[in-house]
Parts: sequence; C-alpha cells; structure tokens
Amino acid sequence: MGGWKRVRAELVHHGPFVSLYRDQVMRPDGRPGTYEYVAVDDGVRVVAVNQSRQIALVEDDFYLQQRRVLHLPGGGTGGQEPRVAALRELEEETGVVADEVRALGVIDPLPAATAARTHLFLATGLRPGALHRDDTEVGMTVRWTAMDRALEAVEDGVITEAGSVAALPLAERALRSAP
Repeated sequence: MGGWKRVRAELVHHGPFVSLYRDQVMRPDGRPGTYEYVAVDDGVRVVAVNQSRQIALVEDDFYLQQRRVLHLPGGGTGGQEPRVAALRELEEETGVVADEVRALGVIDPLPAATAARTHLFLATGLRPGALHRDDTEVGMTVRWTAMDRALEAVEDGVITEAGSVAALPLAERALRSAP
C-alpha cells in the first residue's frame, strides 16, 4: 500500500490569510476520495524569559473561541523564516526584543486540516523594543509570570492554544538544563 496521491486540486476559496482546497485523491488503500484542507502560513510561538526568570504571556480576544485566550506571543510567519518571524511577533505583541533565540521544536497542530506547522522558540537576553500590534490585537495585554504558574495554567486548562501547550514544557526543560 502506498500513501495518499493527489489526482486533482481545486481551489475553493482564496483569501488574504487562508485558502481552502478540495482535492480529488487516491487514498492509501487505493480507493478514490475527496480531501478538504486549509492552506495557511506556518506559525511561531515564543517563550520569552526575562532576567527574573518570568515568561511573557499575552491575552487577547479570539473571534472563533468567543473569549479571551491566554497564550505565548506568536502568530503567522507571513512567509518569513520562522526565527525572523518569532523575533518580529515577540516585539510586535510584547514590546520586547530578544538578543538570543533558540529553536525548541516544531509541531503539526492540525495535521488532518492543514500542513501548516508551528515553530517553537525560547527567547532570552530581553530588552525593550516597540509594540506594533495589528488591528485584531487592539485589546491584547501582556502578563509576566513564573514558569511553574504557566505550566499550572496548562494543566488547569487555562492555557489551551496548541503551540503554547507544547512550547512551555520544552522551554522549562531547556531552562532547567541551562547553566
């Protein structure tokens, strides 16, 4: 048995941030089928740690969730290299610039719905920068908190965004093993 094979791709919708496709495929078992998916840019999430060993969390109103969501700074790459996008998103959302950024890993947050991946980073050597929030982030707030409190928020279901849930324990492990 082979993998999935695309027979024909159909663009159903193309917008400024998202495209929807409906492909005719051959399934791994050899039967024909249809597969719908969303094409979006890869994303980034940044665990920014200050000299007091606190991390930056941002809270913002999300339309689909119809509530405020607490998460790590980040967003779409906009076609940029992930490390560059991570630095940009960190400064845009928190007003902080990082001197050092280290990759923590990559996740596939919705592998059945999109090929977009989320790149996870640890940022240190923080210094003041400038906020540059876009129109959808007008009510965003920044909260600095201890790592153990952020991990508790994941366990308690307060932090639920996939990149944040994955990045926090990876960052905690990296910080624990750092000199």
